[in-house]
Amino acid sequence: MTPEEYKNISPGIPNSPGIYKYLDIDNNLIYVGKAKNLRKRITSYFIKTFTSYKTYELVQRIVRIEFTIVNSEQDAFLLENSLIKQFQPRFNINLKDDKSYPYIVIKKEPFPRVFLTRKKIDDGSEYLGPYTSVGKVRELLNFIKQTIQLRTCSLNLTEKNIAKGKFKVCLEYHLGNCKGPCEALQTKEDYDQGLVQLKNLLKGKLAPVIQHFKNEMKGYAENLEFEKAEIPRKKIEFIESYQSKSVVVNPKLSDVDVFSVVKENSSAYVSYLMVQNGTIVQTKTLKVETHLDETIEEILSFTIAQFRTTFSSQAKELILPFNIDYAEADVVITVPKGGDKKKLLQLSERNVNYFMEELKQKERLRLEDRNVDKTSLLEQLQRDLQLADLPIHIECFDNSNFQGSFPVSAMVCFKSGQPSKKDYRHFNIKTVRGINDFASMKETVFRRYKRLLAEDQPFPQLVIVDGGKGQLNAAREALEELSATGKTTLIGLAKNEEEIFFPGDVESLKLSYNSDSLKLIRRIRDEVHRFGISFHRQKRSKGTFKNELEEIKGIGKHTVDILLKKYRSINNIRQKTEEELSQAVGNAKAKIVFNYFHQDEQTIK
Repeated sequence: MTPEEYKNISPGIPNSPGIYKYLDIDNNLIYVGKAKNLRKRITSYFIKTFTSYKTYELVQRIVRIEFTIVNSEQDAFLLENSLIKQFQPRFNINLKDDKSYPYIVIKKEPFPRVFLTRKKIDDGSEYLGPYTSVGKVRELLNFIKQTIQLRTCSLNLTEKNIAKGKFKVCLEYHLGNCKGPCEALQTKEDYDQGLVQLKNLLKGKLAPVIQHFKNEMKGYAENLEFEKAEIPRKKIEFIESYQSKSVVVNPKLSDVDVFSVVKENSSAYVSYLMVQNGTIVQTKTLKVETHLDETIEEILSFTIAQFRTTFSSQAKELILPFNIDYAEADVVITVPKGGDKKKLLQLSERNVNYFMEELKQKERLRLEDRNVDKTSLLEQLQRDLQLADLPIHIECFDNSNFQGSFPVSAMVCFKSGQPSKKDYRHFNIKTVRGINDFASMKETVFRRYKRLLAEDQPFPQLVIVDGGKGQLNAAREALEELSATGKTTLIGLAKNEEEIFFPGDVESLKLSYNSDSLKLIRRIRDEVHRFGISFHRQKRSKGTFKNELEEIKGIGKHTVDILLKKYRSINNIRQKTEEELSQAVGNAKAKIVFNYFHQDEQTIK
C-alpha cells in the first residue's frame, strides 16, 4: 500500500484506542499492533522514512487494514497479545516455543483422581498449572502421594456402585496410600479435604497443610491413639524436608513475577521466575525472534503478557531490570536496588545468560554435526534437483534496494554445504538506471561469471537466483551472452511459495517443506539476504549513496528536498506525471525531472 492509497482510507480510521491488523494480497494476517490512537499509529507507517528494511518490507506487503476499537489501552494490550498468540503473524515478535506444557488435573468425577496430562479438555475438570517441566510435575505427584491419601484407580465410584459393594480395596489401601473410598471406608467430605490440602501444596502454601496435620496429630494424641498420631507427624517432617529443598527466597515476600532480558541482533532471550509465598514455583527461559527492530522494552512487555497468560499468573508485582510501559491494570513494576528482590532479579539474569550461551554451544555442535553428514546432504540435493554433478560449490544472488532507491546486489558462496565467506561478493549496480530487479540481476550475474571466465576459475555446480521467473530469465540471458550456459545449473527460488524454477520450465518444482534439500536452499537464501542487507546498511551509514535526484542536471538540493518531502521516495517520484510534479516544483523543474525518468520511453517514440 502506497502513502497515496493510504490517504484515501485514513479519514475513516478513528482517533481511539484499539488494535490494528495488516493483511497481504492473499488476505493473510501479517501484523497485529496496539495503539492509544489508531489513526496516529497507523499513519506513522506511511509517512516516515524507515531505517529498518524489515519495516519497509512489511509496509510494501500491506494490502488491507482492519482495526478494532476498544475501551482502553489495557484492553488493546490484552487483545493484541491474544491475537498474536492465536495467529502468530509473520512480522510480529515470535516466542520460539513449540512445547505443550503438562498440567495436573483434578478430574470431575466422584472422588476425583489427580494425574498428569498435556491436554486440557472442557469437561468441568480443574487444571492446575501449566508446569514448565514434566520432571517437576512427577516430583509434585510423588510428594502428594507421600502426603495426601488419594485414590489412583480408575473405578467408577458412584454412590450407587459403592452401595452395591461392587469394589474391593486394592494394594494401595493396604500400603496406606488410599483410605478405601471404593468400600465406603472414606467419606466424600474427608476426601474433599484432602483435595483442599493438595491445592495448597501445589500453590506453595505449605503452612496450612502443616497446620492441618498438626491438628490431626493432636486429635489422635488426645485420644491416646499414638500409633495413628505417628502418621501425620511423619508427614509434617516430610513436608518440612521438602520445603527446605525448595528455592525459598523469603516467606514474607508476596507473589511476584521476575523477568530479565538480553537482546542480541534480531533475537532476544527472556527468563521468567514465578514466585508464590516466597518460593520459586516456576521457571522458564525462551528465545524470542523479532521482525521489526522492536526495542528491548517492547520485547519485554510482549513476553511478560505471553508468559503471564500461559502460566495463569495472578501476581500483582513485576520485578524487572528496567521500567517499561505495561498496560495491565493493578500491576506494580519494581526495579530493585537491593535486598531479596534484587537477588531474585540477579538469579533471573544468571538464568538468561546461561540459556543464551547454552543455545550458542548447541548451535556450534549442530554445525559440527552437519559437517559429518554434508556429503549425504549434497547427494540428496543432487537427486532432488536431478543435477549432473554433486553440488560441492553453490552460489546464490539477491538484489537489495531501499525504498525503491539505491540498488545493490550480493552473492554468497557455499562449499561442501558450508558458507565460504572469503568468496562472498557484493556489487554496486553500474549500468542500470533506476530500480530494475531483472536488469540488476543480469548485470550482477554477467559481471560475476565474466570474471571467473577471465581468471579461468571453475564455475559452481549450482547457481541460485532469489526470485521468480523474471530474475531467473535475466540470469539465464547473462550466461547466454557469456556462452556459459552449460557450465552450471541455474535455478530460481520464488520468494512466497519457495517454489524452484528451472529456465524454460512452465511448472515449478516443489520440494517437501521439511526436506533437508529445501532447508539447505533456504539457509543459503537467508544468508544472501543477510549479507545483502548488511552491505546496504553499511553503505547508507557511510553516506556513500548519492541521491539519484541530485545527479539530474538542472535540479538543485532545494528542489530535491521539496520532492522527497512531498512524495517520500524516488520510486514514488518516478511514477508521477509531469503535471503532478509541476504542482510541487513548477513546470520547468517538473519537465526536467519527468524527462530524466522517462527518457527511454521518449527514445522509443
